[in-house]
Amino acid sequence: MHPNKNKNLDKTLLSIILILMVFGLMMIASAGIIYSETRFGDNYYFFKHQFFFGFIPGLAVLYFFQKIDYHYWRKIAVPLFLISLIFLILVFIPGVGTKVYGASRWIQLGHLSFQPSEMAKIATILYLAAWFESKGKRRIGDFFEGVAPFLGILGILGFLILKQPDTGTLGLIILVSGIIYFVSGAKISHTLALVFTALVGLWMLIKLAPYRMNRFLVFLNPELDPRGIGYQINQALLAVGSGGIFGIGLGHSRQKFNYLPEPVGDSIFAIIGEELGIIGAGTVVLLFVILAFRGFRIARNSPDDFGKLVAVGITSWIVFQAFINIAAITSIIPLTGIPLPFISYGGTSLVFLLAGSGILLNISKQTKLCA
Repeated sequence: MHPNKNKNLDKTLLSIILILMVFGLMMIASAGIIYSETRFGDNYYFFKHQFFFGFIPGLAVLYFFQKIDYHYWRKIAVPLFLISLIFLILVFIPGVGTKVYGASRWIQLGHLSFQPSEMAKIATILYLAAWFESKGKRRIGDFFEGVAPFLGILGILGFLILKQPDTGTLGLIILVSGIIYFVSGAKISHTLALVFTALVGLWMLIKLAPYRMNRFLVFLNPELDPRGIGYQINQALLAVGSGGIFGIGLGHSRQKFNYLPEPVGDSIFAIIGEELGIIGAGTVVLLFVILAFRGFRIARNSPDDFGKLVAVGITSWIVFQAFINIAAITSIIPLTGIPLPFISYGGTSLVFLLAGSGILLNISKQTKLCA
């Protein structure tokens, strides 16, 4: 039996999600105006595309998912995970998958494109939560019943995502999966061993791919080749730095005039810093901090282990993706290409983020945390 459901969901969390969504639309309209004109001959192409293929369907997904009892996802976690693996394979099939900038990350469905790695994030969270709950803490702590199968799951995902290639997304999935594994009752020694293995693997991936090594070298020395491999981070830092405390004004960015690459994508935080200054950028950071606080409180107050693990996974996904993006654009870590949740351009990303948010809000209905 499940505990009685509260009729009220976490309104604070819902408000933050909606604020970030609307703010994202506003910033896409501002940051993408020149980029849209250059690529498509329409100043508001990115805004309109995000509104009709991300914002509107995303709101519908958020509404319906927050109404579905989260225990339902435990029943379909395995087939959902398998479907996500099939989609990850389909990106390599000619005529189905499409290449953009040399990366095979999209499936083309008529005029619509779909990024399976976004589905893989939420499918992996649901699958691991269901799997770890079924194992129990004793079996999770066993190497052959806990650690080895867990590594096997990540190995399959890792192979498919690295083939695209998308190291940033893989790193995020491994990080979130590791957090779920730890919270489910893993031994400290096993967790530390996995962290060490992940760091060694990351270093090997950096060494094996020249573009990853270039990003790492630019991180160590941002002045290195400012017109070549260091161009994006230097333009991003210039944008953030020129914003000062209050910014130069919404819509007045200079870096969006085809200086900063991907101003509506993973670089959008730089435009926020330039136009709205430390005040605007700091407010965005604060919203994600509050979101983290609410999400982890929902996890702590969840009525069962499945709800707790799902809430931890979804909250970690959103928050760590946000802070990885922000840290990369401000040169705290190397550039990753990971978008800023709810704000960066990308319909697939927004819809699946809102699907996860809907599940998290449903969990909040079944806890004593409603404010």
